[in-house]
Formats: sequence, C-alpha cells, structure tokens
Amino acid sequence: MEHTAKKHKTTDLTTGSPLAQILLFSLPLVLGTLFQQLYSFADTVIVGRFLGVDALAAVGSTYSLHFLTLGFVQGACVGFGIPLAQSFGAKNQEDIHRYLWNGTWLCLLLSLILTISMTAAAGPLMSLIHTPESIFSMAVLYIRILFLGIPASMLYNYSASALRALGDSRHPFYFLLFSSVLNIVLDYVLIVPFGMGVDGAAIATVFSQLVSGILNTWWLFAKIDLIRVKRTEMGISGAHLSRLCFIGLPMGFEYSVSAIGAVVMQDAINSLGSIAVAAQTAGEKIRQMFTLPMESVGMAMATYAGQNYGAGRIDRIRQGIKSGLTIQAVYCVFAWAAIFLLKMPLVALVLGDAAFDASGMASEVAQGGIQYLTLISRLFIIHGFLMIFRNVLQGLGYSMHAILSGIGELLGRSFGGWLAVGGGFGFAAICYANPLAWGFALVYCIIMVTAILRKMK
Repeated sequence: MEHTAKKHKTTDLTTGSPLAQILLFSLPLVLGTLFQQLYSFADTVIVGRFLGVDALAAVGSTYSLHFLTLGFVQGACVGFGIPLAQSFGAKNQEDIHRYLWNGTWLCLLLSLILTISMTAAAGPLMSLIHTPESIFSMAVLYIRILFLGIPASMLYNYSASALRALGDSRHPFYFLLFSSVLNIVLDYVLIVPFGMGVDGAAIATVFSQLVSGILNTWWLFAKIDLIRVKRTEMGISGAHLSRLCFIGLPMGFEYSVSAIGAVVMQDAINSLGSIAVAAQTAGEKIRQMFTLPMESVGMAMATYAGQNYGAGRIDRIRQGIKSGLTIQAVYCVFAWAAIFLLKMPLVALVLGDAAFDASGMASEVAQGGIQYLTLISRLFIIHGFLMIFRNVLQGLGYSMHAILSGIGELLGRSFGGWLAVGGGFGFAAICYANPLAWGFALVYCIIMVTAILRKMK
C-alpha cells in the first residue's frame, strides 16, 4: 500500500523484497549523511587551513560534549518516530496524529531544558575534560554556540524522523543537501572574508540546520495528504506521551551514555597533548565520513522493523536483518579499500600545511591521523553489524535495551582511554577504543534481538 500525497508518495515497507526496500529506503539516508559529513569535513578543512592547528584542535576537543547532547537529541527524535512508524504500519491515522503532536510538545520541552542547562555548563564541562589551556577559550566559544542551537537541531531531527516514519526518506535528504551546501558557503564567508574564528563555523552549522528543519516541517504539513491539522488531535494525551517517552527517552539516553564514554576517551586524548588531539580529530572526521552511511542503513532498519512490527510481519523482520547485514558487509569492504588507498591525501586535506614538516615528510600530527585510520578501518564491520541489530531492537520498541548497549559502548571507550593513559599504550589504544565500544554493544544486541524474535515467533 502507498499513501498518495499532494506531490509525492510515502513508502510502505511491509510489502516487497526486504533487500530492495531497505536499499531504496536507505539510499537517501546514506546520501544525506554523506553530504552532512561533507559539510562537517569541509568545516574541518576550512578551520584547519585558515585558522590553524590550534583552532582545529579546539573544534575537535568539543566533539565528545557535542555528541553528548546531539546524540540525545538524535536518539530521542528517532525514538519518537518509532510509534509513528508502527501506527503507519497498522494503518491507524488517529494514532499517527496523536503521536506526531505529542512528540512535538516533548521536543519543545526538551529543547528548552537542554539549551539552558548545557549553555550554562559549557565552560565547566570543557574544564572537566582537561581541555588544553592553549585551545580552551576557542573550544568554549565554539561549543556554547552549538548548545544555543539545540532547538534547531531538535527541529531538524524530529521533522526528519517523522517523515521517515511515514516512509519518506527522500525529502529530508533533499533539504539536508541544500543545507549542507549552505553550511559550506557560510563557513567560508564567515571565516575568510568576514574574518571570524571558530564562532563563524559554529554559527554556520546552527543556521544551516535551522533551515533544513524548517523545510522538513513545511513539507510534512503542506505536501503530505496523510497529515492533517485538527485541534482535537493536537492536545496532550497521557497515553501517547507515555508511549513516546518509554521509547524515545531511553534511545536518547542510550546515545548519551555512549557519549559519556566518548567524553572519557576525550579526556584521555587531551592528557596526551594537543598533537594527539589534532591527530585524532583529523582521523575521526575522516572515519565519521565513512561510517555514518552504516548508521543511515541502521536508521532505515528502525523504520523497516517498526512498520513491519505494526503490521505483524515478524517474518519480514528476520529477512530484513539478513539483508541489512549483507549491505553492511559489502559496504565495509569498499570503505576499507578507500581508506587504504586515500588515507594520506585525506589527512593532508584536513591538516593543510600542518600535514608536512620542514623536510616535506608527514608531520607527527599527520602520522597519528594515518595510524588512527589504518587501525580503525580494519574493524568497521563491527560498527556496521551493531547498527543493524541495535536499530531492529529500537524499531521493535525495546528501547530500554538500547541503554544497556550504550553502557557497553561506555565501558569499551573507558577501557580504551585507560589503556592509553593508565596502561601506557598511548595513542594506539585510542585507535582501538571505538571498535572495543562497538564490540561490547554488538554482543548484547545480538543476544537480545535473537531472544525477542524467538519469543515473538
């Protein structure tokens, strides 16, 4: 079944070939995250080339704290979309609207709480993770602006999640593509002609995300016939709020718990000095560009599992898991090959002149970035499989289990940080911290998905 909209159709994932449906639905998500990473990568290149290595290290040092809040926002918004997807699969239009509006009120409340609390805590938190003094003021300025932009992030993530839950993954991609180009242009304009520092990069990111969120919201309400505006469906419903909180908040906390591990790891990196910070920042930015498509396939799996659960098609969920694992395995081979061939040019692109020393050889920072990519790319398959099993858990509505998988990531990253500093393994341990985190979480998710599907059968 497909629901006809005024100018396009939304997709029903409960029929057709699981492999084809997942591929077609995830393709816009993959392209969207690639372009999202493109502007993040371009942001890194512009900062590194025009503002210097210290500015690059300052931006990189904020990643774990930004992930702490952005991860919660993304996780919660994906979770708020799960009841929508299940209602869509069950063809219950009243529930679709009640969940949509109650999710909106929850997002407004969360935006207010997070913006005020995190903006006020920006300085103390950056101090807590031992940000080097040479980059401290720039790092605080950058992260504070991003925290002020939390409402824009919430708007984009919730509106995109709602569209995807209803089977439309294309238009969030189109709008993200536009905002990505806008972000790159604003980055350059604010930093180069206007002479701004890291604050210019942060402002460009927030403004671009706001634009994409507004476009998603406009499309949802103006162009999809399935969505209507009725005052009787806009009111607060205890039952729908409870279901949204039960699924969405644990998913947000799962991202945050995982991010705490990133904060612990960032603390360990900071203790190794600004060269290690810059090297890991360069390598991590490139790593994200290659692994975020895996997360997009995972997001497609959450919608796929949610719609099929609502339709009572447990057999299709099993088929979808096999198809998703196949997609991830094939992609990981290509990602490893690309990094193997291009790691030095990519690191040099990020670092600019800082990639080479006076003799023209790779600098210490560049060598660290190359080492990071070489070691972590061999274990991408763990991350790819984790995205399948974790998102199936979420699509089935078992979001509390996601928190426990997040604890697994926390333990993995904390262990990696301890090995780097307390264990004396240095930067090499930092390179393996993320794969350790993914591995701990994957084992748990495989066990839980297997048990839940066996019980449902």
